[in-house]
Amino acid sequence: MAITKARKRRPIVYTPQFQDNGPTDERRQHDTITNSSPPRVRQTIQSLLNNGDISQDAANASERWHRDYVFGYHGYAEYPENYIPECNGRHDEVSWACVRANACGRIIDIRRALGMCSHIRLEMLIVKNMSFREMGAELFPSINKVKAGQKTSTQCCLLLEQLHNFYANQKKEIDR
Repeated sequence: MAITKARKRRPIVYTPQFQDNGPTDERRQHDTITNSSPPRVRQTIQSLLNNGDISQDAANASERWHRDYVFGYHGYAEYPENYIPECNGRHDEVSWACVRANACGRIIDIRRALGMCSHIRLEMLIVKNMSFREMGAELFPSINKVKAGQKTSTQCCLLLEQLHNFYANQKKEIDR
């Protein structure tokens, strides 16, 4: 006859269905978290916008480019809480792949219009979230890091305004 020990039951903890998985209150107090939805680590684009170096339209264009890049190359999308979807249907595997291909196609159109150097700078600035000094050290290794960072900052300001103009011209073509 085997002796069995009574197993102690674990307590059941009920959590709300839509629990906030965002940053903690302590982390929100730091300057590195934006108050946007969804909350993100503050980007160098936000610093350009706060300094008045770029317009809000250029910052919005960078956000649009980032959404296309992440969705096209990684297959997921982040939407704000008040987002209204364009279609009510669900995608099957083929239509999902087509939507992702369209996002990649938009990124490729921008790469063709602005050039590969611009695409690399956009990836460094928006996707990798590098600082201007880090970008400058990588792009201009032979000059002083401070000057390289200043050059990179200026180039990124110009690039973001060009990105906004690309989207504005594209919208004009669609409206015609």
